[in-house]
Amino acid sequence: MVIAWQEFQPIGAIATTPSAVRHLQPLCQAVGVHLWIPEALQADFPDLPVYSGSLKDHLAQIWPQYRSLLFGLATGAVVRLIAPLLKDKTTDPAILVLDEAGKFTISLCSGHRGGADRLAGLVSHMLGTTPVITGASAHLGLPGIDILGTPFGWMRGTGDWTGVSAAIAKGEPVRVIQEVGSTLWCDRLPDGHPFRFGFAESAQTEAEKARVWISFTQRQFSPESEVPKVQWHPRVLWVGVGCERGTPREVIEKAIGQVFRAYHLAEGAIAGIATLDLKADEVGLVELCGDRNFPLTTFQAHTLRQISVPNPSAVVDSEVGTPSVAEAAAMLAAGAEQLLVPKQIYRAQPEEVPVHAGKAVTVAIAQAEYEYTARLGQLYLVGTGPGNLDQMTAAAKSAIASADAIIGYSLYIDLISPLLRPGQIIEALPITQEKQRAQRAIELAQWGLTVAVISSGDCGIYGMAGLVLEALQAQGWDGKTPGVQVFPGISALQATASRVGAPLMHDFCAISLSDLLTPWEVIQRRLTAAAQADFITALYNPKSQTRTQQIAIAQSIFLQYRSPQTPVAIARSVYRQDEEIYLTTLEKMLETPIDMLTTVLIGNSNTRTLGEWMITPRGYHLGQDICQPED
Repeated sequence: MVIAWQEFQPIGAIATTPSAVRHLQPLCQAVGVHLWIPEALQADFPDLPVYSGSLKDHLAQIWPQYRSLLFGLATGAVVRLIAPLLKDKTTDPAILVLDEAGKFTISLCSGHRGGADRLAGLVSHMLGTTPVITGASAHLGLPGIDILGTPFGWMRGTGDWTGVSAAIAKGEPVRVIQEVGSTLWCDRLPDGHPFRFGFAESAQTEAEKARVWISFTQRQFSPESEVPKVQWHPRVLWVGVGCERGTPREVIEKAIGQVFRAYHLAEGAIAGIATLDLKADEVGLVELCGDRNFPLTTFQAHTLRQISVPNPSAVVDSEVGTPSVAEAAAMLAAGAEQLLVPKQIYRAQPEEVPVHAGKAVTVAIAQAEYEYTARLGQLYLVGTGPGNLDQMTAAAKSAIASADAIIGYSLYIDLISPLLRPGQIIEALPITQEKQRAQRAIELAQWGLTVAVISSGDCGIYGMAGLVLEALQAQGWDGKTPGVQVFPGISALQATASRVGAPLMHDFCAISLSDLLTPWEVIQRRLTAAAQADFITALYNPKSQTRTQQIAIAQSIFLQYRSPQTPVAIARSVYRQDEEIYLTTLEKMLETPIDMLTTVLIGNSNTRTLGEWMITPRGYHLGQDICQPED
């Protein structure tokens, strides 16, 4: 199962007609959807779970069990069923509807926060339906303002989210003031977008109809303001903590909260807690980090003492071997050379804590350059096939549609553009920068993003899969973080073969004529071996503007061992709009246009042509009963 589906699990589905069941059944096996049917359909579908009684009562019973629900019902009926159960868009499940004909997948409810819009895209790729997204931001080609920072782990702050969303939907000017956090979200905004980027000190203008703050500051918005405002908090603040042994979690949390309020900082901007390694088992710290989803980073005393801090303590040095815990730990965790907030000492009143419990907490804060995403990054290595979306697997489409970032050669990105969605990071690098693509993808995945690296054909055949894995290995990858998933695609040799018949019915091989990564002497030896062994041979990268002689040399090598009349297929841009297919012979193959977008198939000694078709016998004899096993 594609990892992208996991965030929507568990997924439930309900179908009340045989056709709706058949439309939804592929999702059960492919991605683990739990499909419910009424008792009346049990005889036709005995392996599916059955509900009895009214659907309204059954839905109320299973509603808390699922993060997403997909209905094979009329939209009106679904609206009446779910209306009494809806509470808040922050907690309601994603609701989707599949029409009776199985042509449309409708994102009905919780499109942004619940992920119904993205799930509709995944379902559509799997079932071959058309996604119906009615949200205004999607229509404008914009990410929803309430999910803008989700890929980067930002925390949603206070504000009038409905008012700001309404202003964006109307196309009204919206001021964006970003003080910290990644700006990758705004690199691919469509022309005519409503955002106006400014600074905090800029005065509000009459044209400004809404405002978005992206910062670590906690702002208080007046409910009487005529301009709706919201705030996102990138997690860039590392909190250094020192405390007495046995300090309760409540005291540590109160100390942090007091410091943040005093300096007008948002607790949503906390990246994590940093301290001395002796505090790794401090119960109060461990509980706080577990409950608040904070990473707890610890450092040894000799590491901390190397950091120059503004407020060292000889007392602390004598007790734990370093003159600073909170300040030094915050700076190390953040990778900062100075503090945002120097150490503040909080002492709990005796009545606040049990007898013999720790009462003193030291807090310091440093700002990191990059936000903490709190996500496990993923690398999707995707083969897009020949370039026609119909030739891609549903899993490959889902991987691309769900990824936070897409990296690839610009031509290949253009070919899969219908799969892209608003808010995705798109980075196209030139065809000669494969290593840079691999490194950039790894960098983003290590940061916590889900990155799809696309290759034409199959990503594991002269594609990016091997290069990415090699780069990971060189960096000491543990095989787990970031996660890697490979999505195969139809290779160029398969696509070419399908256009000319059945030329690959016997043993074959593929050889790239590009000597950028392989010495030409090695390529020549492989060509000779393939020709001598009578392999059907696919030639990749046969000719470029500067590399013109290799294809002629390849032809001369094969002419030493094959008949001049050996069938040859030459295919350019297979399954694309400018596709060109030629059937010729080994002797005349150079008379046909050949370039880097061309694949050449040279038949073996038994390959023949039949009209416009190229056929290589498998070795069977017509009328013979004994057959070899199929592959």
